[in-house]
Amino acid sequence: MSIAYQCLSAFRGKRVKGAQTGSGKPGMPANAAIRRMKTNYLTLHFALVLAALGFGLAIAQQAPAAAWTTISPMIKARYGHTVTLLPNGKLLAAGGCSTNLIDSLNYLSAAELYDPASGSWAVTRTQRAPRAFHTATLLPSGKVLIVGGYNASSGVLASAELYDPASGTWTTTGALTSAREYHTATLLPNGMVLVVGGETNQFIPLGNPSLVSAELYDPATGRWAATEALKYGRYQHTATLLQNGKVLVAGGNGYSPTITAELYDPASGSWATTGALSTSRVQHTATLLPDGRVLAAGGGSTFGLPPPGPSAELYDPVAGTWTATGGLNTNRASHTATLLPNGKVLAIGGYNSGVLSSAELYDPATGIWTAAGTLTKGRLLHTATVLPNGKVLVAGGQGSLVSSDALSNVESYDYAVGTWTNTGALHNARYGHTATLLANGRVLVTGGSLPSSVEVYDPNSGSWSTTNSMIVGRTYHTATLLPNGKVLAAGGSTLYSELYNPNTGTWTLTGMMNAGRNFLTATLLPNGSVLVAGGYTPATGFPSKAELYNPGTGTWTNTGTMTIPRDSHTATLLPNGKVLIVGGNNGGSLASAELYDPATGMWRQTGWMFVSRYNHTATLLPDGKVLVAGGESYSSGILSSVELYDPDTGRWTQLSGLIAPRHLHTATALPNGRVLVAGGYNYGSGTLASAELYDPNTGKWSTTGTLTAPRAQARSVLLPNGKVLVAGGTGSAGTLSSAELYDIGLGFSASRQPQIATVTSPLSLGGSLALTGSGFRGVSEGSCGNSQDSAADYPLVQLRSLESGQTTFLLATNWQTNSFTSAPVWGFPPGYALATVFVNGIPSTGSVLNVSVPLPTGTTLTDAKRLTNGACQFCFTNSVGALFGVLASTNPTLPLSNWTALGGATEVSPGQFQFTDPQAANTPCRFYRLRTP
Repeated sequence: MSIAYQCLSAFRGKRVKGAQTGSGKPGMPANAAIRRMKTNYLTLHFALVLAALGFGLAIAQQAPAAAWTTISPMIKARYGHTVTLLPNGKLLAAGGCSTNLIDSLNYLSAAELYDPASGSWAVTRTQRAPRAFHTATLLPSGKVLIVGGYNASSGVLASAELYDPASGTWTTTGALTSAREYHTATLLPNGMVLVVGGETNQFIPLGNPSLVSAELYDPATGRWAATEALKYGRYQHTATLLQNGKVLVAGGNGYSPTITAELYDPASGSWATTGALSTSRVQHTATLLPDGRVLAAGGGSTFGLPPPGPSAELYDPVAGTWTATGGLNTNRASHTATLLPNGKVLAIGGYNSGVLSSAELYDPATGIWTAAGTLTKGRLLHTATVLPNGKVLVAGGQGSLVSSDALSNVESYDYAVGTWTNTGALHNARYGHTATLLANGRVLVTGGSLPSSVEVYDPNSGSWSTTNSMIVGRTYHTATLLPNGKVLAAGGSTLYSELYNPNTGTWTLTGMMNAGRNFLTATLLPNGSVLVAGGYTPATGFPSKAELYNPGTGTWTNTGTMTIPRDSHTATLLPNGKVLIVGGNNGGSLASAELYDPATGMWRQTGWMFVSRYNHTATLLPDGKVLVAGGESYSSGILSSVELYDPDTGRWTQLSGLIAPRHLHTATALPNGRVLVAGGYNYGSGTLASAELYDPNTGKWSTTGTLTAPRAQARSVLLPNGKVLVAGGTGSAGTLSSAELYDIGLGFSASRQPQIATVTSPLSLGGSLALTGSGFRGVSEGSCGNSQDSAADYPLVQLRSLESGQTTFLLATNWQTNSFTSAPVWGFPPGYALATVFVNGIPSTGSVLNVSVPLPTGTTLTDAKRLTNGACQFCFTNSVGALFGVLASTNPTLPLSNWTALGGATEVSPGQFQFTDPQAANTPCRFYRLRTP
């Protein structure tokens, strides 16, 4: 395509001013004399509760050390806020109380987003109204509904608003009939939101602030409608969606005894009393267990009733009764209780006689609580959220019983322990081979030390079967899964390349390469062609030319010349479509790196590493950066050195080193965002069985399970079931035929795992991904429906490119118990990808789909403008995901070979492209052509 353009040359503290803060109810001022009578009563009441909670402490039972890790703090310190897990994998922190003692500023409208991929927080647009002690509910549309709460200027709020993750904007929606805070909000199976009870205007002399009213929000109309009132008014209660679709409301503050519980039936819109709690509870938690029972734990008591002590009890929905279970080791209120993927419940923080930093685990199988490590910072009125990777993110809270002590501190809990198990052995021991995940979910292993033999691994049976041999034997070659489902085998000291058809199990010769090479790299490009770069053969040395394979014609053509020829390097397709070549060997180890631009077919140098290396690994991280680990240097030997490349700056950052120096190891990006490095070799220890994990959130390495056999030069593949297959290689006794599987150790039951039945394939970029299946709504919310509750019982869908490893979570436009529809997909590399559904931190077995290669259409110029620096910027439309190179000239009659390459056009939104000419400032008239590779 060639089109010419001409450049234009022309627990809140409701304070009053002067109030002094001190102990008492979290967030309450000590100077209560200026408060109304109801406020005086509550201050006294909670002081009594705090004293009572100090009784009945038990000795904590021992458990394996829990992994608490401090990560990046929030931008704003806050408590009484909400945190919502969004469909795109990010977390929205909204509202809350800050440390500021000025009333009007103490309640936050500020919101921010946490990105687990980068481990960082970023500001998003502010809410329509500041508020604390509100609720936040993710709707099936993917938007977040914020309801009620309190701020200093308006008091208790009736307002509600919606956050749209796609635009990052807030809009008002229908207001509640009754203003309320400390209420609960529950997403019902029919998509409506049930808001129950809460506290109303606190300045009612001698009045009852607890509400009996309940309301339903209809996302289709944005309006609220009253439903039948509670039997008893209450606030600081819990609301739990049961597996039968009813809602259990239990305990809370109010003039009625706080042992009462009642059930809401969405079918009839009515309430009915059910079995009473055995003890009075307020600021407790109620967690739905996988077996359908509800665990109520901790809390305080009211009206002079005995405090519950460190007790817990279970509600049986069938019998409608509560029975005692093992008590907490430490009683706590205003804590969180989170259902983990393994079915246990993690209780975190809270307060009794002081603020707690302890955590403990409840095991439904035994009814016993065990210690679960210690937070770095004690807290109450915080939030806890299960991430798709199974970790629990704890954010903010109040750090002491002084209401101004809001926290920005964030930490995560990880209980998973990775393990290795043997799987079926290869039919032939081998190294120098390849391992490729096929579109059918099986793994193709080719060549190596047995140059022409081929076999296939079936994850379902855990066994290997032989298939037809390659036509030409090859070692240290490449194998690339093409968008048509075939596998291209190239290199290995031969000019011949060939294709494997998984449907027939046969090989056919295809075009001959222009240079023989082994120790090369092959990269599937966004336009469907394959870039082969570098390599070495004794006959030809280090080829400087790279070449492209065209699957449509079956031919190879030379492309740009590398800045430095090399072998034993790495090649990584970046999210911007360019290819990063790192390190390698050319008569010495290299620290250089270079970029190939498919839009122009040209190479250019980028930042150099701090350490030269070859036989290292390079892994694309979820945030688009590249992790380079280990390898060997001519000057430094085998390396523990680790560096991180940032495509936005072209610079490298040195990171904490590997625990064990190694080269010829494997590195695999896991579904949980970590990188698994396994095996390899170093001179001191020989072949290694050790493995370690890199966490992008902390930039640090930790040990994980040991391989069943030491191995180097093995190959690793992430399977659709989330496990990692490591096969073959060399060991202390020679070449290996063994293979093994790594499991990250979430320990979930298969009965809780979401299942994918159908998926859109092929998926055209710009289209929506639709999935059907079961279990897309997991154990109902898993917690208590209040402002501290962070539900994760809805589907998050991740796409992972099988070739490049690029991952993304998709925004949702509609999700239900058995279906999910995404927003339009763009900015993702064409070819085969793995779709995985995560619910309550539990991943499904992935389903392979084909992301179709885009074909450019006619181009339409939509905008052209001169920037303040004199550069010209152009915008145009075309097919989503299309690839364009841009050429510039002052004379349109010159042959294209004489035009200047500006680089590629950037897709700034689906089907919207942009390029800038910085040289336009010095040229009165310029012409531009778009070129598709």
